[in-house]
Amino acid sequence: FINISHKPLKFKRTKIFMILLITSIIIIFILVVIYYFNKIIVLDNNIKNAYSQIDVQLKKRADLVPNLIETVKGYSKHEKNIFIQIAKIREEMINAKGIEKIKKGDQLQKLIRSIFAIAENYPQLKASENFKLLQEQLQGIEDKIAAARQFYNDSVLGYNNFVKTFPGNLFAKMFKKKPKEFIEISNKEKILPKVKF
Repeated sequence: FINISHKPLKFKRTKIFMILLITSIIIIFILVVIYYFNKIIVLDNNIKNAYSQIDVQLKKRADLVPNLIETVKGYSKHEKNIFIQIAKIREEMINAKGIEKIKKGDQLQKLIRSIFAIAENYPQLKASENFKLLQEQLQGIEDKIAAARQFYNDSVLGYNNFVKTFPGNLFAKMFKKKPKEFIEISNKEKILPKVKF
């Protein structure tokens, strides 16, 4: 009789199995890394898109301001100081970048509110069709800015949750991605106005 040993065949099967197992683990790891990398990029792009929407609305507001100022100037020649401030902040906002641009936009919004307060002293100005149209356009832009800010903060929240929780935080560190900054309201703006009767 010839004694045929099955050990070499069994050894080959085990070796092939180990190679396939290691190859599968490597492929799965590569796919997971690709998935998390793409997920971080998509979330980051959502933030960039949200910021660009705010930027567009801030630009529209800045473009509307000169028309508003010219309309109000005709009625209130002695309110020069407010017009100078608005022109300065508008210019700073146009030249600013990132969150600083949004902060300058908030300052501009406060100054625009003061124009509407000035308009209360001039009944002919309040009755002007041009002023009413500008006021409506500005209100529409303010609503869009508020919606865009909400979308931005929601996008930042999604991104930050992803890069701060496991296992996303491991991949965020691997790709050197850090949490993003929210657009927040200053403490001055949080204070409720006092109403007296």
